[in-house]
Amino acid sequence: MGRAWRFGDDVDTDVIIQGKYLVINEPEKLAEHVFENVRPDFAKNVQNGDFVVAGENFGCGSSREHAPLALKATKIEAVIAKSYARIFFRNAVNIGLKVIECSDADRIDDGDELEIDYERNVIVNKTKNEEYQFNPLPEFLKNILDSGGLVNFARKLYGELK
Repeated sequence: MGRAWRFGDDVDTDVIIQGKYLVINEPEKLAEHVFENVRPDFAKNVQNGDFVVAGENFGCGSSREHAPLALKATKIEAVIAKSYARIFFRNAVNIGLKVIECSDADRIDDGDELEIDYERNVIVNKTKNEEYQFNPLPEFLKNILDSGGLVNFARKLYGELK
């Protein structure tokens, strides 16, 4: 269970992590600057298991992998959005950040307590006593996420590369 951190439509990768931080390659250090210009309280107060909730086209803009990497390093459970920019979505899956597409994401308010039932593909809003169905991922993407990302998935299939 975690808290919802609400954002709007068209959340750009530059909003997630500013370009000036792209010289940082340590995920934990990147996490300190997530949403710095739009929500300075986020990086300081986000808790393990919280959720980023947004509208349409989350992760638009630059195709940088730093954005999902920084989000994952904040220890959020998942990003819940109505839709995603295609490259952000695949970058997120490839690094093991859970991305949930839900047409009812706009019914979730900032601070709502959420729980995800991955077996039923349901978001449970404990604050409002509501449930929202979300689109299940294809099995091959679930396998990548369950492995912690594409590199771990490949290691599981093929072993360590020499």
